[in-house]
Amino acid sequence: MSYDLSVERRIDAPPSRVWQIMTDRTTEWWCPKPWTTTIDKLEWRPGAAFHLIMRGPNGEADCQSEDSVGGVLLEFEPGRRFAFTDAFSAGWKPQTPFMVGIFEIESDGDGTLYRGTARHWTHEAMEKHRAMGFEQGWGAVAEQLAGLAEAVPADA
Repeated sequence: MSYDLSVERRIDAPPSRVWQIMTDRTTEWWCPKPWTTTIDKLEWRPGAAFHLIMRGPNGEADCQSEDSVGGVLLEFEPGRRFAFTDAFSAGWKPQTPFMVGIFEIESDGDGTLYRGTARHWTHEAMEKHRAMGFEQGWGAVAEQLAGLAEAVPADA
């Protein structure tokens, strides 16, 4: 059984542009504004550390911890998808997992279909994430990504 929450959004920009923004401008779309993201560790390859720090408008860290989005990059398919999990910390030390995050894009006519999925180990974890505002938060992130990609002139 799968315990997934997903958000989809069509973006009026080619997949190559959307991918470039997803990977090169991560801090500009990763969390809903007015929250901000800084990169602690991020190397785009499977097995690499993946630690992003999200801060609220008053400087407070995400509700979980200072390294609120951290773990290991599981998969990296350039131009298509990346996935990470928080089930491990640095040095492959197991920790209590919350989810696997999967971000993927595919061609959709002259645009791009974006999908963000949070896959959870249990129904309870999925419902906790939903109650935390998954749809609103990940929907806002999809809108921010679309705004960045669609703002680039067509000939860029």
